[in-house]
Amino acid sequence: MPQAAKDVFFAPTTMKRNPFYPWLLLSLVGGWSPVAGQDAALAPYRPPSVSETPLVAPLATGSQVLTSSLGQSSLSTIHVSTPACIECMPATTAAQASGLVTAGPYGWRSRILPEGLIWHSDLAGVHVQRISGIVFADHDGTPFLDVVLGGRMAVWRYGTDSPVAPQGYELQIEGAALPRLNLDQFWDLEAVDFRFGVPLVGGNDRWQWKAGYYHLSAHLGDELAAREGILAERINYSRDVLHAGLSFYPLPAWRWYTEAGWAFYTDGGAEPWEFQFGVDIATPGPTGPAGIPFAAVNGHLREEVDFGGSLTVQAGWLWRGNSGRALRTGVHYYNGKSSQYQFFDFFEEQIGAGLWGEF
Repeated sequence: MPQAAKDVFFAPTTMKRNPFYPWLLLSLVGGWSPVAGQDAALAPYRPPSVSETPLVAPLATGSQVLTSSLGQSSLSTIHVSTPACIECMPATTAAQASGLVTAGPYGWRSRILPEGLIWHSDLAGVHVQRISGIVFADHDGTPFLDVVLGGRMAVWRYGTDSPVAPQGYELQIEGAALPRLNLDQFWDLEAVDFRFGVPLVGGNDRWQWKAGYYHLSAHLGDELAAREGILAERINYSRDVLHAGLSFYPLPAWRWYTEAGWAFYTDGGAEPWEFQFGVDIATPGPTGPAGIPFAAVNGHLREEVDFGGSLTVQAGWLWRGNSGRALRTGVHYYNGKSSQYQFFDFFEEQIGAGLWGEF
């Protein structure tokens, strides 16, 4: 971006790239978490398992139910002299018989607009598809509001149908507009990024993968341009990207993920390669009105800034309904190159709070 625009929007800085964060790598490799003692901390908020929940729907003798052991599913016939009750069965059998879980090839079929998502947006990622607002002050104290207006949905799936943890293969669409408003200038629009993508995803109970395409472009806000007279100095930042990702649940409440993207078309200072990785910590399943704690860390490395990238840390409280949709609120910290790509080569430090809706 031209120097005049830099002087308008950001204070001068000599920082060229982010410091190395060894503790972030420890969180990914060693299992360290900002929530110490996960089992003890999260146990009071963990929803009861099927085996702990009384289910009283009767089964007649001769009923067939799906049983599962180490990922292998089969049909079993119940032979009883009197009607059986589901709470007497093993947990996996009871869950499937009650309709809570449909696992294995017997529950797989082609579905249009299925329930749930196999691949979820990471909690602390930049340019992630959701509805959210983060109020923060930058390094010189100017207040901003970063908004995300978007979402992610499954268009087609060959697999199971569950709002919480579906399995199979899935075609998704995702997109978002990401405007930044200057609260110190009557909520003027400073910049806005747009993203749209089509990923193909797959997964089971512990592993998920994705591969697809997305387009991203950055635009200077008209009100900032009019206020400072810098419209001619805008950049045409744009990327058309092929990307792939992998996520893994070592524990039900822990999600590790990594992604890589290569842009076959770039403009406005963008360069091809990017990488991101992180950890999401939140107990799965419906939370009830009390909610549960969450924590998330994301690292994003970009070739155009010498792989300096950014670090994001979030923590707070989360509520999740039976549909899998979630609402969370908490604190937000961001350090690194700007999350608004119209200013991609500028350093930012954001300290604030946010409200996030996950769809």
